[in-house]
Amino acid sequence: MGVMERLAELGLELPTAPKPLAAYVPAVRVGRYVYTSGQVPIAGGELRFRGKVGAEIDIEHGYEAAKLCVLNALGAIKAEIGDLDKIERVIKVTGYVSSARGFNRQPEVVNGASELLIKIFGDRGKHVRSAVGVAELPLGASVEVEMSVLLKDGS
Repeated sequence: MGVMERLAELGLELPTAPKPLAAYVPAVRVGRYVYTSGQVPIAGGELRFRGKVGAEIDIEHGYEAAKLCVLNALGAIKAEIGDLDKIERVIKVTGYVSSARGFNRQPEVVNGASELLIKIFGDRGKHVRSAVGVAELPLGASVEVEMSVLLKDGS
């Protein structure tokens, strides 16, 4: 089953590549690797999850925000390479969580991104990861995710 079919089976739609908020590109390819810029939880041109996790946002909503971030990252990758079935392996995910003072459960939030990638790609979606608490994120977003993937030979 292809990636787009798997997304449909999960009831998910891949967004179009998000427009940069500043002077950068959403994704860049270097050889067989594609790296994304940090993606915030924007859907339909609107920031969906705003505020600090552990204060205005609970862990469950942070988890959903991380899923939306990874869908935006996949949209950026698709715009760069044309076909997500060219992905051989997800290599790394870095999740930044806008955290209330004393909040230290960032890994539970970033699991939203990680678990979705495994649902989409199976074993090819298993990756190394960092989950980092930060004071603020662009636009007041609750979560930001960036990722890198390895493409199949000849892709």
